[in-house]
Amino acid sequence: MPSGPNSGRVSRSSGRWRWSDATRETTDTPTAATLETERMKDRYGLEVSTSSAEARDAYVEGIDRMLSAEAGVEDCLAAAIAADPGFALPHAALARQHQLYVRPDEARASAEAAVELSHSATARERQHVEIVRLLVAGQVPQALDLIRQHVIDYPRDAFALAPACGVFGAIGFSGRIGREAELLEFLEPLATHYGDDWWFATVHAFALIETGRWDRGRQLAERALEQRPSTPHGAHTLVHALFEAGDDDEAVSFLEGWLPDSDRASVLHCHIWWHYALVLMAVSRHDDAWQAFRHNCLPGTTTSPPITVFSDSSSFMWRSELAGQPRDRAIWQQVREFYEERFPQPIVFVDAHAGLTYAVLGETEQLQACLTELQELGEAGRLPAGTTGATLGQAYGAFVDEKWSTVIDVLEPLIPQVVRIGGSRAQRDLMTNTLLAAYVRSGRTDEARAFCAQVVDRRPTRPVAGFELC
Repeated sequence: MPSGPNSGRVSRSSGRWRWSDATRETTDTPTAATLETERMKDRYGLEVSTSSAEARDAYVEGIDRMLSAEAGVEDCLAAAIAADPGFALPHAALARQHQLYVRPDEARASAEAAVELSHSATARERQHVEIVRLLVAGQVPQALDLIRQHVIDYPRDAFALAPACGVFGAIGFSGRIGREAELLEFLEPLATHYGDDWWFATVHAFALIETGRWDRGRQLAERALEQRPSTPHGAHTLVHALFEAGDDDEAVSFLEGWLPDSDRASVLHCHIWWHYALVLMAVSRHDDAWQAFRHNCLPGTTTSPPITVFSDSSSFMWRSELAGQPRDRAIWQQVREFYEERFPQPIVFVDAHAGLTYAVLGETEQLQACLTELQELGEAGRLPAGTTGATLGQAYGAFVDEKWSTVIDVLEPLIPQVVRIGGSRAQRDLMTNTLLAAYVRSGRTDEARAFCAQVVDRRPTRPVAGFELC
């Protein structure tokens, strides 16, 4: 567990959460006299407006589980609310949890409850709740602006900082080309405030990896896992470092040791198994890759958020075909039905995968309707990544039609822009490998090798049929 300043430890024993800092352990509700001299604080040493130790401890546990991507978040937050219904912060955290799982009505209700209850809370808590309200309302740029202001005064408010972090965060989904460097620049001054904290080490590591410093990122990810071995975020970050270095065998070995004890209810369950399937593909264990994918990533096999289930499923199947494996049309139809059911409105990262399903299934009218909508919304400035999603869809359609020159002409100038869609470099290799496959299938393998040589800070394996880097 954390050993930095104001760090603490959370455990659950006999149905009760216990929280301790460096000087005390609290298991009972403090007396009024105690509260006069000592306010309740969270694991980061920040005051929280509750007089219930049980509520505070359950809230701290719930936040740690959210920051770690572990299961059991909603049980913890429900326990905190039950112990103190007037405690605003658990309602705010629950709003974010609902938002993550695409439950908009529940997210708004929890955010509204948090706002109402925060009127009597501290200034820090009120601003924290307002950040969540803005996020739930879809006002992401405004939320990011407030996060930047908030961490000046409250740099250790981890849960308020978290929505700005990662490739799916407010910066990651900003649509800006330089957003990877922007996130690292934002995080690095905050490192001194977190010491050896496992959560900050994880998000800092990921930002380093995405800007080419995967060796330093690996060190931080390993440190986080030493402190909290169960953290899916830590495991996920380490796998990214290994992927960037091209250490496929090590990634397989690590995941085969870590996955058996992982919780299927984790928010990252689908995605980490997707990584495992990809590295199995990279070492030519295609049957094992498909087995891992079928049982852990497809709709109906996982409780992970819909954005992950759809993007990982469509991405894996497309990459598998690029690697020379046969198409499973029935599974593509299953994924297309999931997409149409769960995503009535365009979402920036989903946009970049939406054309895959229609193109593969030969549903040209649906593909064209999808691309027209994305093009119009992008031109109107209503999508952070502009028209990138529409252009990618055009390339996928051309690839299925075996128009290799068209694919190359579309994707070559677009590759430097795809960072705008969000997602990690590993995820965006969907587009890179598509371009490489088009080079190979048009007899331009030397151009494929030259393209790979331009990227000097990465060594990922490229499972593309007919292509060897050297």
